[in-house]
Amino acid sequence: MREAIRADVVLSGYGPVGQAYVEYLARQRDELARRHGVRVNVVAVRASSGQCRLREGEPVPPRSAWGPLVPLEETLDRTAARVFVQAIPSSPRLRRHAAEEAVIALRRGVHVVTATKSHLLSHWRDLDEAARAAAVMIRISGATGAALPAGDLSRTSLRGLGCTTIRACPNGTATFVLDRLAAGDSLGEAVREAQRCGIAEADPTSDLSGEDAATKVRLLAALAWGWDPASVQVEAEPVDEGTSRAAPAAVSRARRLRAVASASVDTPRLVRVRLEETEPGDPLHALVGPEKAVVFGCPDAGDVIVSGGRSSPLGAALALVKDTIEVTAPRAGFL
Repeated sequence: MREAIRADVVLSGYGPVGQAYVEYLARQRDELARRHGVRVNVVAVRASSGQCRLREGEPVPPRSAWGPLVPLEETLDRTAARVFVQAIPSSPRLRRHAAEEAVIALRRGVHVVTATKSHLLSHWRDLDEAARAAAVMIRISGATGAALPAGDLSRTSLRGLGCTTIRACPNGTATFVLDRLAAGDSLGEAVREAQRCGIAEADPTSDLSGEDAATKVRLLAALAWGWDPASVQVEAEPVDEGTSRAAPAAVSRARRLRAVASASVDTPRLVRVRLEETEPGDPLHALVGPEKAVVFGCPDAGDVIVSGGRSSPLGAALALVKDTIEVTAPRAGFL
């Protein structure tokens, strides 16, 4: 059996997703090394108020034991990390910070793996140029649908298949809430149940407005067709109080209301999010609760469909794990 190579990681962000990432690697490090030939070690964790260094196998200490935050350049140089993982919130306030840190890592020859969306929307070209100049990779699976591998399909698996459309329900909260509305819940009841189940954030505005679904399709279109997300316009129809009547009405016609985000090469740089009545046989109709799906329309090859994928901090963390392995694992033969 081949010896696993070592992949040291600096993690930025230690909220629910960052914690799930560290905990999963702690449990599965040996198995991942056996299966994929790479031993992933988190050697530093950074947050807004401090950071800590870790020896292999050492747990993350309480925040009270962390040291002061030092420049990222210093942390990367001292750890000789191969991967910089971002799990900080996707907020406008942190957009520039996330972009600057990603560019710093890329220019030092460090791969970037991110679940953070905001800087991908605004600094896509800058990140791409930095990565190409240093011959390193950026992977964004955690930003395009958590454990749903839609980003991988857009980036490589559709090459040569002639994909011309993307049609998706990439937001599990919206689908869950629409199903609860169809069952007779009020909007408030549906949102509270989604929050109780750990599906919805404390503030579900971006989920119900269509913003999150549009963001994910903007990123998928960027991977598939080379669109710059910053230049993509969005038209979105929200899930609101009026939807409480539309969802049961769709059921009465043997349909299900879905918040569908779509893009087409025939309408460049536009993503629409619409509430659609989907019919049986439509992959988006079949979704249950917080499930997600993306339909890549390929006229010659036939539709390529990916569905499932857990909507949770663990689901996003698993996407980060997958991408970390992807950028570091040895590649030869069937690998």
